Amino acid sequence: MMWVLLPTNTYKHKWLPKLKSRFSSNYFGKQGVMMLIFTFPPLLVAVLSCVYLHLAAKLKPTAKKSDDEEKETRVLATWRKPMLVKGPLGIVTGIELAFLVMFVVLLFWSLFTYFSSSFKSIDATDPAFKNGIRWQLKLDLGGLWLGLVGNICLTLLFFPVARGSAVLQFFGLTSEGSIKYHIWLGHAVMTFFTAHGICYIVYWALMGQMSQQMLKWSRSEISNVAGEISLLAGLGLWATTFPRIRRKMFELFFYTHYLYIVFVVFFVFHVGFTYACYMLPGFYLFLVDRYLRFLQSRRHVRLLSARILPAAGQTLELSFSKSPGLKYSPTSVLFLNVPGISKLQWHPFTVTSNSSLETDELSVVIKGEGKWTKKLYEMVSSSAAADHHFDVSVEGPYGPASTDFLRHETLVMISGGSGIAPFISIIRDLIFTSSHLQLKTPRLILISSFKTTADLAMLHLLLPITAASSAATANLRLTIEAYITREKQAAATSPFHNNNVRTKWFKPSPTHAPISPILGPTASWLWLAAVVSSSFLAFLVIIGILTGYYIYPEGKKSGELGFPMALTAFLYMLVLCACVAAASSGAFLWNKRKSGRDQTIQIRNVEGATPTAGGSPVGGGAVYEMTEELESLPLRTIEEATNLHYGVRPNLRKLLVEYCTEGGSTGVMVSGPAGLRHEAAAICSSGLADDSLQFESISFSW
Repeated sequence: MMWVLLPTNTYKHKWLPKLKSRFSSNYFGKQGVMMLIFTFPPLLVAVLSCVYLHLAAKLKPTAKKSDDEEKETRVLATWRKPMLVKGPLGIVTGIELAFLVMFVVLLFWSLFTYFSSSFKSIDATDPAFKNGIRWQLKLDLGGLWLGLVGNICLTLLFFPVARGSAVLQFFGLTSEGSIKYHIWLGHAVMTFFTAHGICYIVYWALMGQMSQQMLKWSRSEISNVAGEISLLAGLGLWATTFPRIRRKMFELFFYTHYLYIVFVVFFVFHVGFTYACYMLPGFYLFLVDRYLRFLQSRRHVRLLSARILPAAGQTLELSFSKSPGLKYSPTSVLFLNVPGISKLQWHPFTVTSNSSLETDELSVVIKGEGKWTKKLYEMVSSSAAADHHFDVSVEGPYGPASTDFLRHETLVMISGGSGIAPFISIIRDLIFTSSHLQLKTPRLILISSFKTTADLAMLHLLLPITAASSAATANLRLTIEAYITREKQAAATSPFHNNNVRTKWFKPSPTHAPISPILGPTASWLWLAAVVSSSFLAFLVIIGILTGYYIYPEGKKSGELGFPMALTAFLYMLVLCACVAAASSGAFLWNKRKSGRDQTIQIRNVEGATPTAGGSPVGGGAVYEMTEELESLPLRTIEEATNLHYGVRPNLRKLLVEYCTEGGSTGVMVSGPAGLRHEAAAICSSGLADDSLQFESISFSW
């Protein structure tokens, strides 16, 4: 849709007259034509993406890739190599850099075209005509053009944060990986809009119209007051997004982000609903996704158990009941809300379980690194936890549509601290691939840095606690290089023998349910396509009737509105929200009723399977302590695969050169602090071993 945004007259003089000639009635009107032009193409792409993802899931290729496909994969891997490593943009791949350059060129070309054409028209006027305010007129128009270019960025702003959108997965993106695009666009939007506002404030001051213009709320034109409120909300939101503030005061960042509602609503009041259709497609998909997430989060989910690691690390693995039909990919993310801590805060955590290996459970790892996570650790690990049920709500999981770890001969996973969490899901996925699908898996190298020996307890979470998992790992070629950076020598006893990991099992509440797909297990993408298309069609029909018979009836003169522009925009937004809510609720309730019986049977089965052997109930039977016998089964496998290094940090260059010289493709995945990711990215982009290192960064920016 970017061609619509270009500052040319093609749309105005060619396409719009043709559409007007075909849709000339007041029932549809100019506003309806504008809405179709700006919203139909992106929403059509979203619907077709849903259909594509549904078919791709049903028709997964099983045959080996041809030589042409392998060549295409290698070319694409070259474009995905890091091109920029350090700097304000972080790690930027070749593909990202190419699109970024094109987008920046578009913005500057638009600015140049707008400025040059308008300034020439001012300079071409009679010198005696308003000669004293010629440059003030340029300032006025300059502010207008800055706002228009800011709208180009606003058009794309909400696409990356629609977590369940098919558009992201269609282009091979994830919600986690797309957050940085949202950050880039957000900075650009607020830069242009702030400059837009400053230009007009200066212009009004110079013209002596400050008080008049600052308080202007026009009935049928631009509303200055609405624009000022929108800008102030955006500035308040923007001020807390910078990394230093966001990390130190996350709660402030989180709560101020709700100002986006004020920002969007008053932006629509400022420019009118018709012009706001520039940004409507992205916001529409975000609105559908946000409401579906709201429906999913209304019901508390069942917490099955918690593996509690030693207090020094303050790490938990929470296991929830899930429906067998819920499928997700490795490195997926689940958002958690614990009302006992905060009813508004949602925090993302990596899913560590595998949906095929553990069909009835979903697990996440949580490390106590902030106020919210430390409070959760205290609640779960305290003896008082036995006296009540844990109310937990979830959104997700969200992850890539597919993964292809088998294309590598060697897979090197580099982590620091809690960054090991995404690799737990990858290891468990390859366990399933090796043991159940009987496919050859790549050699796995896990390079992890820990502060103390106590932090090695994180390795306990690599394998699920089942007797079957011990046998399933027999064919897994796993090597772990563990670096303990703050201790110079090993303890007298093996750190793996000091097993202080506890497992608590929780009894279910009748109101708690397994985690299940929002729109059903088998055709969720088709349901999403139906929600998007039906809600938008209903929106067009209702506003057509509203406009043709109430706001802009046939008896009115052309261009005369029956309502003020702001009230018209309010009615349109109200209808939009109502249509999204109706379509989403209908699809959600239909699938909920269909899967309700299966969930009831599953809850009863899991209740009967709650372990009582090997431990006695604590605190009235709500929590059970588990013996270490089952815990030791995967632990022995982990100990045999681990090499311990004390008092040093990993020499990544040396290690990566060593592994990539073994032949074949070497995938390098990094999760952890920014410095660790930048170091690995710089090594992979330096051209070692004939470019056989293929880099991928896993970074959470929420």
